[in-house]
Amino acid sequence: MSNSKYTPTIGLEIHAELKTNTKMFSNSKNDPDEFSPNVNINPIDLGHPGTLPTINKKAVEYVIRVGLSAGGSIANFTEFDRKHYFYPDIPKGYQISQYKYPIVSGGNVGGVELTRIHLEEDTGLSKHDRGNFSLVDYNRAGIPLMELVTEPVIHSAKEASDFAKTLQLLLRTLGVADANMEKGEMRVEANISVSDTDKLGTKVEVKNINSFKFVEKAIDYEIKRMTELLEAGRGDEIVQETRGWDESTSSTFSQRKKETANDYRYFPEPDLPKMMLHEIFDLDQMKASLPELPWEKKERLLSVGLSENTADILNSDLNLALFFDEVVGNETDKDLVKLVSNYITSDLLSLLKEGTSMPSATNFRKLMDMVKAGEISSRGAKDILAIMVKEDKDPAVISEENGLSQKSDEGELKAIIEKIISENESVVAEYRAGKEASLQFLIGQGMKATKGSANPQVLKKLFEEGLK
Repeated sequence: MSNSKYTPTIGLEIHAELKTNTKMFSNSKNDPDEFSPNVNINPIDLGHPGTLPTINKKAVEYVIRVGLSAGGSIANFTEFDRKHYFYPDIPKGYQISQYKYPIVSGGNVGGVELTRIHLEEDTGLSKHDRGNFSLVDYNRAGIPLMELVTEPVIHSAKEASDFAKTLQLLLRTLGVADANMEKGEMRVEANISVSDTDKLGTKVEVKNINSFKFVEKAIDYEIKRMTELLEAGRGDEIVQETRGWDESTSSTFSQRKKETANDYRYFPEPDLPKMMLHEIFDLDQMKASLPELPWEKKERLLSVGLSENTADILNSDLNLALFFDEVVGNETDKDLVKLVSNYITSDLLSLLKEGTSMPSATNFRKLMDMVKAGEISSRGAKDILAIMVKEDKDPAVISEENGLSQKSDEGELKAIIEKIISENESVVAEYRAGKEASLQFLIGQGMKATKGSANPQVLKKLFEEGLK
C-alpha cells in the first residue's frame, strides 16, 4: 500500500451523546445505562400529535464549549431543521437536526481541521437479534447528540483513529460526554475516497463503527478494496454508497445508495424558536472557564521532564492525571516527579486494572518520599503499594508491620557481607583480577540474604571496602 500511486483521503463524521440530565427536546430522563426498554419516554419523544418540543439549553451550551475548545466560530444565529427519512427507530418520521446554520463552524482538534459541529436528537435503537422479527427501544430516542464533521484532510486509518481518540478525551475533559464507544455513546462514520490525481475519487461512507480498532480496520479495508479496483481498471465499480462494517468477516458490505441533502427534504423546524447565541450565552466567560485541554496538559507534562509515552498514558486517563497532579503538587524536583509518574503509570495502573482502589495522594506521596530517601527498596515499595490499594494505610506503618524497611545500618550489614565473601572465594578472586561483573553477583547475593531489604548502594560501598 505504501508504494501505491493512489492517495486515500478521509473525512470523519462523529456522533457523541451528551450527558445532560434530560433529553434534547423533552423532560424524559437521559440515562444510557437504563436496562428496561421504553421506560424513559414520553409523548414528545414518540412524536404524538399536538406535542411541542422545547430546547435543552445545557446541550447547546455543551456544543459551544466543544467549539470554543477547538477554536471554532460560534454562530450568532442558529436554528433547528427537520431531516425527513422513514425508519422504525424514528418515531416522528423525521429527526430534528441542524442543516444550514450549525452552532460551530471551523476549528481544529489534534491538528485536524473541522468543518462544523451541530446538535440533533438521537434515534431509537432497533434490535434485530430476536429471530424473524425486530423490536425497537425508544429510551435513546431524543437524547442530545453532537455531530462533528472534519474536513477531508486525513490520509491514513491510524490518523483517523488518533483523531477519534483525541476527540473522546476532549469530550471527557470538558465533562460534556462519556463517549464510551462500546456503549454506542460515540459512533464514527468515515467518508473514504482514493485517487491518483488532485481531484478526490468517488466517496464511500462506512457507518456506525463502534471501536477505535474497527475504525482502523474498516478504513484500511476500504482503501485496499478501492485501490485494487482502480489498479484493475474497474474504477466504475466504486459507487457513492453507504457501507457497513462486519467485524466477524473484517470486511465492509454495501447497505444502500448514498442519500443527498435533497433526499432528506430539510426545512426549518416550525415548533422551535430561532436562537441568537451571542445574546443567550456569555462566550468570553465560557472560554475563560474552560479546563486545561488535553494538548495543553500534554505540553505541561512534557515540560516537567516526563517521556512522551508516560505523558500520553497520564493524559489519556483523567483520574490518573488528576491523581498525578495531586501527588506532585508544586514539586520542582524533576527526579521525584519522574519517580512518581513511573510508579503511577506502571505499578499503580497494573494494580488498578485488577479492580483495586486508588490510594490517597497523601499516602502515595509518602511512599515516593521513602523510595527517594532510600528508606525502602523498589521491591519493598511495590509490596507496600500492593497493600495500600487494598487498605489505604500510612506506608511507614505498612513497612514496619511487614518488615519492608531497607537496611542501611552498616554494622548490621557487615556481618552478612563478610559471610558472603568467605563463601564465594572464586568470585572474589575474579573481581580482584579485574572482573567488575563479579561485584554485581556479590551484591545480588547480599540482596538475597537480606530478602531485598538491604540498600543496594550501601551494599556496594561495603563490598568494595571489604574486597580491598
